[in-house]
Amino acid sequence: MAASSKPTTTIAKPFHVAQFTARDYSAFGIAGALCCTITHGAMTPIDVVKTRIQVDPNLARHSLLSGGRKIVAAEGPRGLLTGFGPTAVGYFVQGGAKFAGYEFWKKKFIEVAGDQESAVKYRTAIYLGASSVAEFFADILLTPLEATRIRLVSQRGYATGLVTGFTRLVREGGVRDLYAGFLPIICKQIPYAIGQFTVNEFCHELVYRNMSEEKKRSLSGVSTFSINLGSGVIAGFAAAILSQPADTLLSQINKGHGPTGSMAYRLVTLAKQAGFRGLFAGLGPRMVMTAGLVSGQFLLYGAIKDALGAPPGLEIHKEA
Repeated sequence: MAASSKPTTTIAKPFHVAQFTARDYSAFGIAGALCCTITHGAMTPIDVVKTRIQVDPNLARHSLLSGGRKIVAAEGPRGLLTGFGPTAVGYFVQGGAKFAGYEFWKKKFIEVAGDQESAVKYRTAIYLGASSVAEFFADILLTPLEATRIRLVSQRGYATGLVTGFTRLVREGGVRDLYAGFLPIICKQIPYAIGQFTVNEFCHELVYRNMSEEKKRSLSGVSTFSINLGSGVIAGFAAAILSQPADTLLSQINKGHGPTGSMAYRLVTLAKQAGFRGLFAGLGPRMVMTAGLVSGQFLLYGAIKDALGAPPGLEIHKEA
């Protein structure tokens, strides 16, 4: 008798996801904190001009250059460094939480996918989910310091710096004023993070997908730097465009503009008053600023991680 044939089953290869240690996450956090505080601190003058264009009617139609000249003429060069303290501290804590959080949540969502094929198939959802969740928790740390920064920038003479500004905000408004901008800030920062991380991931994927394995292995340091820089610039443009409307509303809310009522009602009212054009006021300067921020952050993040001996982040790019 012939032996009966049995259907063959393909045994899936074990799905192995690299596990990060507490030391690895500490390195991710330190690298993220330093890259964000350095880049945001360096961009303070541009951010000052951008915020003034958003909230000051006298500067609403000015360009980045002409707005900066007007501020210097009225307040001196120090006027362009208004809010440097809360910017540096705020983005130090936010950057550490965001970059380490992105690595953590990306790994968790890859594990939820269950296998390599599913992880690649749903990589967009993984990028979106990881960046959104990481940014949400990072913004809990950022919001009070961002509120202080905007008060210092938008209200001349409000305080002399971070400590006095934060103290005055707590004394006059308490926790309510510190977190008055939490809803608009997550409406701004989550789209920002989505543009930053997701677009950067896909830019790298697009470049490497069109390279042979031999070419990838023989890439020079200059070529790798150029790829990272270009991907960061494109991701920065995307982040700026996606987050611009909420960024404008955040500046208005923290200056006290708009009607009384719930935050959602105030945001809707301010958005209607501003209109499409008003919501995108200052987009040009912000795109310049954000392209520099995001590309600089990714370059510094990689360099600092390497210096700390941290492992590379997980990749789920589609190869072909």
